Amino acid sequence: MASFIVTSTAFAEGDRIPARYAHDHQDLSPPLSWSEPPTGTEELVLTCLDPDSPGGTFVHWLVAGIEPGTSRCEEGKPPIGSIEGRNDYGQVGYGGPQPPVGHGPHRYAFTLYALSRPIDLRDGFDRADLAAAMEGCVIGSTQITGTYERT
Repeated sequence: MASFIVTSTAFAEGDRIPARYAHDHQDLSPPLSWSEPPTGTEELVLTCLDPDSPGGTFVHWLVAGIEPGTSRCEEGKPPIGSIEGRNDYGQVGYGGPQPPVGHGPHRYAFTLYALSRPIDLRDGFDRADLAAAMEGCVIGSTQITGTYERT
């Protein structure tokens, strides 16, 4: 599987995500940029998941329909022309970190997937819809993980 690189000007790999991106602050999605995806990429998909949530992996952001020529998303906005899924707050779009107070730092993995074919999803899709649509067509992925803690 081919790989490429995703970065953020807001935080480095493994670093703390600034509070402005947290659910109980400004709740903005962080700026992200990435290198050229693998040859044969027809669509990009972006997810943000918290694997440390007490109730199991928590979905913070699902974005599909990203054109393969796109190389970034601006702060507070999904990539141009993309569609957003439903997060585990029950809203369509980004919902920032909000781990339980005193639960320690949680990891937030922003993963970008390169797909060999376009997938057909509508705004408001969920994680199960996305997983089913992506089955058998992921040709590469990249990830940046930040942490966030509420004390």
